Amino acid sequence: MPSGARERKSVCIAGGPKAVNWRDWKLAAAASDPREALLLGIETSCDETAAAVVARGADGSARLLSSIVRAQWEEHGAFGGVVPEIAARAHAECLDEIIALALKEADVSLADIDAVAAAAGPGLIGGLIVGVVSAKAIALATAKPFIAVNHLEAHALTVGLTDGLPPPYLMLLVSGGHTQVLLVRGVADYTRISTTIDDALGEAFDKTAKLLGLPQPGGPAVEKAALAGNPDRFELPRPMKGRAEPHFSFAGLKTAVRQRAREAAPLKDSDIADLCASFQQAVLDTVLDRCRKAISIAREGTGNEIRHFVAAGGVAANAALRQGLTELARSEGMDFHAPPLALCGDNAAMIAWAGAERLAKGLTDPLGAPVHPRWPLDGSAEKVRGAGVKA
Repeated sequence: MPSGARERKSVCIAGGPKAVNWRDWKLAAAASDPREALLLGIETSCDETAAAVVARGADGSARLLSSIVRAQWEEHGAFGGVVPEIAARAHAECLDEIIALALKEADVSLADIDAVAAAAGPGLIGGLIVGVVSAKAIALATAKPFIAVNHLEAHALTVGLTDGLPPPYLMLLVSGGHTQVLLVRGVADYTRISTTIDDALGEAFDKTAKLLGLPQPGGPAVEKAALAGNPDRFELPRPMKGRAEPHFSFAGLKTAVRQRAREAAPLKDSDIADLCASFQQAVLDTVLDRCRKAISIAREGTGNEIRHFVAAGGVAANAALRQGLTELARSEGMDFHAPPLALCGDNAAMIAWAGAERLAKGLTDPLGAPVHPRWPLDGSAEKVRGAGVKA
């Protein structure tokens, strides 16, 4: 066992802070069906090392048998952000143990698995390689299919696992690397309606937290601080609000927070809370406006076909955002869906489920399939000026 792996074991085990007792959850309630396909999923695209086992029935029904997530916050905390090489090494040291724990919790062996899925992008290339090589090795050794999963598609399809919701639906994808609204028509069938032209929303949360001296991950830290703050104290911009195009922008908002912080320095705890509350309110106002515009554009092309609005990605765990999106969807005559908090961030359950959905359509990959540090869901989408790799 590599040096350091033993001491990390307490973080990896099912009793850790990000583990869930899935046997008490509704998805694990049904009895096993011999027609089910069992998928092992592996996620190593950023700073979570994760493995999970899901079962997909022939009718599309879902059972989540295990989900193990090991975060790396302690390794990256001193640097104020994720260090790619440190992340890749941590994945390599812990992944075998995480896979073994996922299989044990699911009460299955590798011989029982019907296919192995791994996040093959987008993400940090070193981490992606660790997960994909491990998945390919298992697939080769067990003579089972390998499925290279787009991490964004996994987020997009998670509500099929958690809510039994099939496409079509409109989805807001909000994570550390992406902020987009997409029309989800089906597996491998996506139309991007809007994107960020600069920072992703999760990145804006993380950098705001770092600026204010809050711990990482920044999203939960800012959200917690905002609970004690006054959202009206600091005047902040609502970038792109009211614009005809549906795109997002958060770089200017982040800069405005820095300026207000400098003006209020030295910052007291109450100042930090007020800045976080003001920032979060500006985010909420902006996102709701942009999503309302995206809904309007989507309906121009689909009529009233789209009845469901979905939020996915790490930032979808934000309670204020979930409440605002719930109210927005209701006002637009739509139902709102978001995964349970444990499945909003990076996890392998969504990878396994996306793999199961692809397997059901006969979409498997050769063992020579590459990793993709950049991998848009809608490769045909028109390039947005200024969007860079976030498109």
